[in-house]
Amino acid sequence: MNEVYAFIEAEKTTHNVALLCRLLKVARSSFYAWVKATKARTARQMADDALTHEITVLHLASRGAYGVPRIHAELRRLGHRINRKRVERVMRERGIAGVTLKFPRDLGHVVVTPRGPDPAGDAGVSRGA
Repeated sequence: MNEVYAFIEAEKTTHNVALLCRLLKVARSSFYAWVKATKARTARQMADDALTHEITVLHLASRGAYGVPRIHAELRRLGHRINRKRVERVMRERGIAGVTLKFPRDLGHVVVTPRGPDPAGDAGVSRGA
């Protein structure tokens, strides 16, 4: 819908806004609400960019290990009043992610041994315990 409103904004110098809204089947009040919110959207984007810089600094200081919970805790410790979901959204949009260590667990995986075929016919495959 933003593309439609942006088109109306671009074309309002040459055509009537009411006509454009009617042709594109959008409410004129919705277009004007979008125009009014442009300033707030720009301010929020600038704040997100500043937050991204701080998140990147903390992320690099942790050598890329910190994810959302720890980054959020560090920002809170530094005095920022910020929601965890906002930190999560900014990190996701910018492609910043922590490291997840996955330790192997013995869940009865198939272990291949270098010996010859078994008399049972398992062909050197034994089940782990």
